[in-house]
Amino acid sequence: MSIRPIKRVLQAKPTIEGAGVRLRRAFGFGDTKEFDPFLLFDDFRNENPEDYLAGFPWHPHRGIETITYVLAGTVNHGDSLGNKGALGAGDVQWMTAGSGILHQEMPRGDPRGRMHGFQLWANLPSSLKMTRPRYQDISAAAIPEVTDDDGTRVRVICGSFWGKAGPVEGVAADPRYLDVWVPPGQRKSLPVETSGHAFAYVFEGGGTFRDASEPGAVRTERVGPVVTGAGGGGGGGGPAGEVENRSLVLFDSGDAVTVQAGDAGIRFLLVSGKPIEEPVAWYGPIVMNTQDELRRAYAELQDGTFIKQR
Repeated sequence: MSIRPIKRVLQAKPTIEGAGVRLRRAFGFGDTKEFDPFLLFDDFRNENPEDYLAGFPWHPHRGIETITYVLAGTVNHGDSLGNKGALGAGDVQWMTAGSGILHQEMPRGDPRGRMHGFQLWANLPSSLKMTRPRYQDISAAAIPEVTDDDGTRVRVICGSFWGKAGPVEGVAADPRYLDVWVPPGQRKSLPVETSGHAFAYVFEGGGTFRDASEPGAVRTERVGPVVTGAGGGGGGGGPAGEVENRSLVLFDSGDAVTVQAGDAGIRFLLVSGKPIEEPVAWYGPIVMNTQDELRRAYAELQDGTFIKQR
């Protein structure tokens, strides 16, 4: 087994998106080669409805896939193709924007006003940039969960893991998207495909991600109250130092990652995917391969020809 070394640790930074939603962004809108095929990762969790109720009104997407995973509250959505619905706690929506779609996402808190979820953007290769848009709306009950002998629990959202296959399928990046819980005091090695980039995003509890060498461990600590898988934030760190909750650990190559859970256990997303390794031309919610394609997309938004499939 080859344990993946820790490349670096990123602290999710406060960002305002949509019509005024306050969230934390772990990466995005920069040089994302280290994360290829992934482009952006947002953590939207809040207990103050004023910070999220304005939501994400009508906006376009082309050339990407967006993955929304809700832990608390609901997200009401609708689009230009006539699709609409609501995502509740534990639900997942995997949207392939493809050739173009207009949609909106409007978060609503639980009875106590709490909202928590994640959104990940995955790139599409040039051959699929203009594919037909589609949705995969997955209910919490449809997501398999597997428990190991030591109590480690893994929800398999996409890809295969420990004999279970996630319900999301037909995704260009061939990713694996896992929600992992390791019980207090347990040390666990989790397999990761050698061909893909991989990262872990810690959002509950604390523990230590082990580097290839013990002295290079990265420690994560819980900060503040946990809200349906949520915790506090702030601070920063590096591969040899302590980092706080809402931290993303980027791994180098190898076929496994190892984590040592602390006294409260640890919960994190473990995401990996095969790099597309193509040029990226990106502005706002549209990601193409060339600047000409990008300019054409925005011109089509202006002249009303953006939507290709109905």
